[in-house]
Amino acid sequence: MLTLASLLNEDMDMDITGVLKTLSGFVGKDSWVVQVFVVVFMTLVLNYLQRRMLNKLQVQVEKTSTYWDDVVINALKKPLTMLVWIVGIAFAMNIIRREAGAAIFDAIDPVRDSGIIATLAWFLVGLITQAKTNIIAQREARGEPYDLTTMDAIAKLLRVSVMITAALVVLQTLGFSVSGVLAFGGIGGIAVGFAAKDLLANFFGGLMIYLDRPFAVGDWIRSPDRDIEGTVEHIGWRLTRIRTFQLRPLFIPNSTFATIAVENPSRMSNRRIYETIGIRYDDASKMADIVRDVEKMLREHSEINANQTLMVSFNTFAPSSLDFFIYTFTKTKEWVYYHNVKQDVLLRILKIIESHGAQVAFPTSTVHIPHGLLMWPETEEKEDKVPKR
Repeated sequence: MLTLASLLNEDMDMDITGVLKTLSGFVGKDSWVVQVFVVVFMTLVLNYLQRRMLNKLQVQVEKTSTYWDDVVINALKKPLTMLVWIVGIAFAMNIIRREAGAAIFDAIDPVRDSGIIATLAWFLVGLITQAKTNIIAQREARGEPYDLTTMDAIAKLLRVSVMITAALVVLQTLGFSVSGVLAFGGIGGIAVGFAAKDLLANFFGGLMIYLDRPFAVGDWIRSPDRDIEGTVEHIGWRLTRIRTFQLRPLFIPNSTFATIAVENPSRMSNRRIYETIGIRYDDASKMADIVRDVEKMLREHSEINANQTLMVSFNTFAPSSLDFFIYTFTKTKEWVYYHNVKQDVLLRILKIIESHGAQVAFPTSTVHIPHGLLMWPETEEKEDKVPKR
């Protein structure tokens, strides 16, 4: 005798069996869909695993004293994710191509190879950038000197080389003849050179700045040939930006520096004090003592570099004064502090002159009246003032 429970169990068994038969028929007929799903799922899993692995690896390498492992991990994160997806999607598209047979899927292989090359170039560019950043940070932490301009130039050249090489390899992968492209570039380069000669002149001007290094970012420069003076803020491939002392940005094409003289006061070893001081002719007998004491004061001054040229000498019979000059160099190169030192030196010179009972001269004129000059008598002056009738 059949019960209700047995009937329900039989109906349920029949439903499950039907579903399994349907799924097996679907898988057998459209197995490529399952394969595509499995490939995409495995790509997701692989991407998750590599991200977890890189994160854990980064925690470990940050504890080491070397910075190259940090550079590689930081540069590898995003390109590796992109590489996993490129390979996984290309694998899935190949499965679809075998089933669909459409001509558009023939582009999968070259696009995949181009994507892998671009990802590798992305990694190398990131590696160069991270290496530059880490080297600067390490040297700043250790207090070691570094040339920012040279490091920028090397990083830019390496990045450009990587991108040009990657572009040529991609063209070769896509079926283009690289030799033909280079030949076309050689012919077209002549036309481009004439059309963009100013741009190329600025580019090579920037290259010469990077190689010769007449100045670097942060230097104070000026040109006696042009009205150019200020602090270098940025050196680009076409323009150099200078911040003038009026705090205005000045943009100069790099080709300009190939035709002008550039002075770099930032690289001076000392600052010079060169002044002329005059005393009165009445104090001529005191000149030798004043000059001797001023030179002694300079040689004993804590902010004067006595190892450089130091001269104090009487040298001119001026119209209103007897002049001596001081020629010496300060130890400091800092502009504001230099003026404080110079002020102190000049005040000490004034005290030395006063201590000898002399005075600093100023422009004067002396009128000499001949001894035999006669004055008009007072009576005659009065008579001249009385009007005649």
